[in-house]
This record gives sequence, structure tokens and C-alpha cells, in this order.
Amino acid sequence: MAPAKQPKLIVEADAEALALAAAERVMARIAANPGRIAICLTGGSSPKKLYQLLGSEAWRGGIPWDRVHWFIGDERFVPESDPLNNMAVARATFLDRHAPAGHIHPIPTTAENPDTAAEDYARELQAFYAGDQLDPARPLFDLVLMGTGPDGHTASLFPGYPEIEETRRWVVGVPKANVAPFVPRVSLTLPVLASCREMLFEIAGPDKRPILTRLCNGENLPALRARSNGETVWLADRAALPEDIRGPR
Repeated sequence: MAPAKQPKLIVEADAEALALAAAERVMARIAANPGRIAICLTGGSSPKKLYQLLGSEAWRGGIPWDRVHWFIGDERFVPESDPLNNMAVARATFLDRHAPAGHIHPIPTTAENPDTAAEDYARELQAFYAGDQLDPARPLFDLVLMGTGPDGHTASLFPGYPEIEETRRWVVGVPKANVAPFVPRVSLTLPVLASCREMLFEIAGPDKRPILTRLCNGENLPALRARSNGETVWLADRAALPEDIRGPR
């Protein structure tokens, strides 16, 4: 298998322009596939503007809801009714109003523990994929949405944690998070996240400038190690850019 390509950095003026650019990339990936489509969503604050756009009158009509399946890259091991639940935010923002119920694939948080939830979700992904071995020529996802935390984690793969090195399992339980909220997590592993035509990071705001600086400097963090087998894009706004590449306003 060819090595993953270097991420491409695309800069937008502000968070609103970034969300618009992200929505355009989502729609482009959907348009490129005339068959069944799989989108892997992300949690945290980064995608909220994007989700609002996708559910808006201007955008939702362009989504073939009957052909798109929606997964999630990681989940906090809390009930679906908990405001910390990642998929619950996406569902409330746009999915429940437009997507068929059977096309929404949350990580189950009613399981006995995160490891059991991980095993259950791995089986669901493998049933959707119709196989338990990933083929680089047949990506699992059309698009994987990602973000990064202040420590450089992505999904719920934290720096220095053993889960970042997992290559056999599709999904892992993470007993304790490295950053708030300090609740157990369930996360797809790097090889499964890489099985996509495009991996799209949204990195916005001045609070993300320190971590984007570290990523641009090549620091070996989970968010740098996460690469699509196809195309990886870092979509950032100007406020998040490192000082040495911001240039004049």
C-alpha cells in the first residue's frame, strides 16, 4: 500500500467561511458517489456550524438522504440523553429531522462498558462493509470529519495512550480521557479512520493556534498521524494559523 499523502492545508477567512467550505466538500463527496454513501461524523465544538448548514433549507435538499449513512468517529460513554453525547448533538442539529432512522449509526452507550460498546460498533461497521478486513481499494467511508484537541488528540485517540497504536481492532474502548470531559470513550482506530476517500479536519479559532502550530511543525501527535488513504485536508481559519504563516491581513 502506498504511504498516506501529506495533509493539504486550506485557509478560510473565519469560522463561518470554514463551515461553508466544509459543507461544500461534504456535498462534493456525496455527489461523487452515485451509490450508497458513508459519512463519519465527529464530535466537539468544531462541526456545529457545519451541521447547522447541512440541515438548513439551502443545503438539505441537495443531500440524497435515502442513500447516505451517518456514522461517528468516537463517542463519550454517556447516555444518549446526556448533552456530552457526540451523536446526540448531530442528531438534534440535523440528522433526526432529515435522515432515515436506519441510516443513523450511533456508537451504543447502553452497553455494559466501553469495550463491549467498541465490539458492538465494530460488528456494525463490518456488517455495513460486508467484511472484517479493510481493502485500500474499497474505502469504508466516503468522508471522515475530524477535529483536534489542545493536546493533539483526534477522535478519542490521545497522545501516549496505547489505543493510538492499535492496528488490529476496528474500535476500542478508552477508559479515561486525557482532556475534559473526563469520561470513558469509544473510538475508531487509525486504520479504520484512514479507510476513506477524504479525511477533513476543521480547525478554527485562536485557541487552536498552539496545536495547529505543533502539527505544522511535524510533532508526532495523533492528529498528525491520522491520515486518509486518499486525501487528507486541514481546513483552518486565519485565527487558528501559526504566526509565521498568517501573513498580512
